[in-house]
Amino acid sequence: MKTPYDIIKKPVLSEQSYDNIVDRKYTFLVDVTATKPEIKDAIEAIFNVKVDRVNTARTIGKMKRQGRTMGRRPETKKAFITLKSDSKGIEFFDSLAQ
Repeated sequence: MKTPYDIIKKPVLSEQSYDNIVDRKYTFLVDVTATKPEIKDAIEAIFNVKVDRVNTARTIGKMKRQGRTMGRRPETKKAFITLKSDSKGIEFFDSLAQ
């Protein structure tokens, strides 16, 4: 059984994610095998907010080469969380948006 902290790895802190904070949209790196309901439950448990919508995007790791050896960067999955209008914001991001 995965805990909420196993599902949510870390927040994405980029210029584009900062712009979406005003619209109550937050971005997180999540476990590649996590489903949308699991992500929703984890966000609600960790931050005590009400989630309206969860959108996800997976990126396949790029092939990299070092000499003759070929390897691949790890796969990642981002979750774009939209909060309900009556929910409070996530304090960690709200302090960064000001």
